[in-house]
Amino acid sequence: MEKLILVRYGEIYLKGQNRPFFERTLVDNIKKVLGNYDKAKVFKSQGRIYIEEIPVERAALDALSKVFGIIGINPAWKTKKDLEYIKNMLKVIVEDALEKTTGENPTFKVESRRADKTFPMGSMDLNRDMGAFILQNFPQLKVDVHNPDIRINLEIREHAYAYHENIPGAGGMPVGTNGKTTLLLSGGIDSPVAGWMIAKRGVRLTAVHYHSFPYTSDKAKEKVIDLCRLLTHYCGPIRLHVVPFTEIQQELYEKCPDGLLTVLMRRFMMKIAEIIAIKDGAQALITGESIGQVASQTLEALASTDDAVSLPVFRPLIGMDKKEIVEIAEKINTYETSILPYEDCCTVFVPRHPVTKPKLDRVRQAETLVDGEALIERALEGVEVYEL
Repeated sequence: MEKLILVRYGEIYLKGQNRPFFERTLVDNIKKVLGNYDKAKVFKSQGRIYIEEIPVERAALDALSKVFGIIGINPAWKTKKDLEYIKNMLKVIVEDALEKTTGENPTFKVESRRADKTFPMGSMDLNRDMGAFILQNFPQLKVDVHNPDIRINLEIREHAYAYHENIPGAGGMPVGTNGKTTLLLSGGIDSPVAGWMIAKRGVRLTAVHYHSFPYTSDKAKEKVIDLCRLLTHYCGPIRLHVVPFTEIQQELYEKCPDGLLTVLMRRFMMKIAEIIAIKDGAQALITGESIGQVASQTLEALASTDDAVSLPVFRPLIGMDKKEIVEIAEKINTYETSILPYEDCCTVFVPRHPVTKPKLDRVRQAETLVDGEALIERALEGVEVYEL
């Protein structure tokens, strides 16, 4: 009998002839997050992914729970497809489950799946016979087929596998199956969540952050680097571009209408991000904007910023309120870093009375008051790149 980890995936089943590509990508992503386990053997067979020759410990299970594409992780046992071997395995599993179950008179259920149709017993017969065996050996247990305390899953495949513990996975699609996008990453709560949501659909991320030294400190930059590192636990490696933005903000502040300052800054951010995105092979931009959250996120303001670029702009948080966004940030462990009190570039050079419904022709006209091409060129020359 051998201990291993069984990984289940969901949405990939719908991919038809492209399914092998998604499965291979998921296996590769699992191997990467288990890089510290040199001897781990990861392979796919009959709709499951198996991880063998690895200690079934919390660190490995936590790492797997962040891999997009996985819907369930099961610490499992494997043995021969022989009834006596299976019974011995189930005895060990029930003992393990009882150690982790509280309360008196716990209940159980056996759920069998016979993928190997040559096995002489069907699923219903296995459920009945294995359930009877457990009752004989553990008289303190009772059967509950609707809401059991212990749910024992038995699968007959190349070998017999069984498990009682199910750890939820991150869901979604394997990163690397749906192209690449560039995330405009601030130091706030919203943009890391936006990046996480797009990566969950199998999209690779690069990121752009705007740094306004000396108005924003090096600690603010480190905060964004830390946020990026947290995202890599889910999204895989991320290339972060830190763009010096002070000169652009100063020029806009000195030469452009005060009320349009925020929209004009956003347009420059979008233009720079688009140039970096195209260079990185990204196909769209991501922002953390939500309708009406601040003055620069009205429909008119969003249309004005989109006008600055030709790449698609994805806003996965567009219809969410702050409470919903915070809940996700807490779930993915970015919230505590996001609320550290270090200002980002969006909190300096703030207009006294921002225009909430800017007219596009006025915005375009105001933008001509500065030498945009030269400002963007100098900003790009000062970009710092971090591979995280």
